[in-house]
Amino acid sequence: MTADRPYDIVLFGATGFTGALTAEYLARHADPGTRWALAGRDRGRLTAVRGRLAEIDPACAGVPLLHADTTDAASIEELAESSRVVITTVGPYVKYGEPLVAACARAGTDYVDLTGEPTFVDRMYVKYHREAVRSGARIVHACGFDSIPHDLGVYFTVKRLPEGVPLRVEGFLRVRGDASGGTLHSAIGIFGDAAGMLRAGRERRRLEDRPAGRRVRLARGPVPKARVGDGWTLPLPTIDPQIVVRSAAALDRYGPDFSYGHYVAVRRLATAAAMAAGSGALLALAALPPTRSLLLRLRAPGEGPSARRRARNWFSVKFVGEGGGRRVVTEVAGGDPGYTETAKMLAESALCLAHDDLPATSGQVTTATAMGDALVERLVKAGITFRVLEER
Repeated sequence: MTADRPYDIVLFGATGFTGALTAEYLARHADPGTRWALAGRDRGRLTAVRGRLAEIDPACAGVPLLHADTTDAASIEELAESSRVVITTVGPYVKYGEPLVAACARAGTDYVDLTGEPTFVDRMYVKYHREAVRSGARIVHACGFDSIPHDLGVYFTVKRLPEGVPLRVEGFLRVRGDASGGTLHSAIGIFGDAAGMLRAGRERRRLEDRPAGRRVRLARGPVPKARVGDGWTLPLPTIDPQIVVRSAAALDRYGPDFSYGHYVAVRRLATAAAMAAGSGALLALAALPPTRSLLLRLRAPGEGPSARRRARNWFSVKFVGEGGGRRVVTEVAGGDPGYTETAKMLAESALCLAHDDLPATSGQVTTATAMGDALVERLVKAGITFRVLEER
């Protein structure tokens, strides 16, 4: 139903920090013949972004510019109906994201975003999953560092373990990175509404089907079963493990009994203690309106680290998978996690939905469920590594 639309991909939010990086990636790497456009509420700023893209590729001087504003319902409907796939970097998503999800679900338009906000993802499932199933839209949240390395990393690991047996996978993140203003505001929003997050999760669980005859769960213990090198580990309470277990629930390949544990790994006890203390302090400060307002002033949305700082950043996620008497250790790794690689992952997700031969899915789906091997292949070609470190 979307084949005759004027655009394959529209990027909404191209004037923001990560949006501009995503536009630059598309200018350099979009599949030949991709019809794409930029969308936002400020035409002057969009024109400036397009000018920078034309310096990368002169053909980008002709990239169309579309008006879209989350407060203007007609413009969001028009945006969704004009494209086969919509990318949005306009966050915090819990504040600005719903109109576009709703419009894409109605129009049968595929949708990708960068959210790491569990409340938003769960609310969108409750409100729009069934409508997206009816229209054929694929609503794919968390298509950046949240949560592609973890979701596809576990998928990559599981495929190297025996079929039809209980499986356990644990992920261990090491990272060096920086936070943009948009990321900071999203994180503060998550910490500031813990009660809302719990309510949204309960509402989702009441509606969500459970896998028939299979068991899928998160490993809740603070200490992992496996160890990967020296150092210390802490449970990592991000959206990533939630995405992983949703992929496991949707795909029989994860076996009859699947569990996943999610951890951050650091080399020094002092670093682990500082991370735990910092997370606790942020949770406490974000819960109080006066201190939450002060935190939000630390960095404005649209600001982010320089190219020089990003060039020093990196991430590595090692996965230990066990089942059926087999053990496999894998790794997903890349450069700057929050911005350079996130823009790459987001753009490749949209290109994958627009161009690749994929499984028939619809509704709110994960990257592993919707794109799987095709997206892994794209990311490897783009420079993100997926490799097996050990098998026995």
